[in-house]
Amino acid sequence: MPQSALDAREVYQLLKDVALGVRQMSNAGETSWNDLYCGNALVSIDGWKLSIYNDCGELDYCEECVSPDGRIGTFEAWSKFGIDPVELLSQWERGQLEAKLQEL
Repeated sequence: MPQSALDAREVYQLLKDVALGVRQMSNAGETSWNDLYCGNALVSIDGWKLSIYNDCGELDYCEECVSPDGRIGTFEAWSKFGIDPVELLSQWERGQLEAKLQEL
């Protein structure tokens, strides 16, 4: 039986938890957020793997998320419903998340 896709709200909650300091995020790629001018940054959050788009130093959108149990959510799938996990963040949460990305 195929596994269900990740809902944008589930990924939003994960990002919100990082912004609130409930979960820890680490760099999962070869390039740090600050060294990447424009493109996908890979991060890990408690076993979750995310590809987050860095647009000239600003958090733009979540390209993909893979949960520890193997479920996958993608920007393409979320955009069909007009929802991206990053867009669900408040301005404060987004600012906190961007600050944590810059620390990686």
